[in-house]
Amino acid sequence: MFNKETEYAIRGLVYIQVQNSVGRRPGITEIAEEIAAPHFYTGKILQRLVKLGFVESLKGKGGGFGFNPQKPELSLKTVVTAIEGTNLFEGCGIGLKECNHEKPCPIHNKFAPIRDSLEKLVSEETIQSLAIKVNEGNPALMIYLK
Repeated sequence: MFNKETEYAIRGLVYIQVQNSVGRRPGITEIAEEIAAPHFYTGKILQRLVKLGFVESLKGKGGGFGFNPQKPELSLKTVVTAIEGTNLFEGCGIGLKECNHEKPCPIHNKFAPIRDSLEKLVSEETIQSLAIKVNEGNPALMIYLK
């Protein structure tokens, strides 16, 4: 559903939050291994997430990636739209430029509620809420990161 960059970003951010919750700041190599993503690509994604202000990066001993506890929780929608834009929540299911209730595409009436449900889901969940679920040992999430 999401592109690979978004998937890796979400998994990486959740992993960082899980580690931060136990006082650790993971590095790129560890994050890439734990989320089963290519090291170089993970580095590029994390660099972008730092530039966006989603996480902070510290170099040297005791360095790694971490969330600023003074910032509000990070919604999945914020992450998705930063990487993929808003088309996922506004666009046509078959990619037409003009598709709305007045000029619907052939699947508009079935696709629009699905698109709206996805937007609701990512608006309600945060990186932190997913990390809590992982930390609680939810059996369905035990393999979430890999």
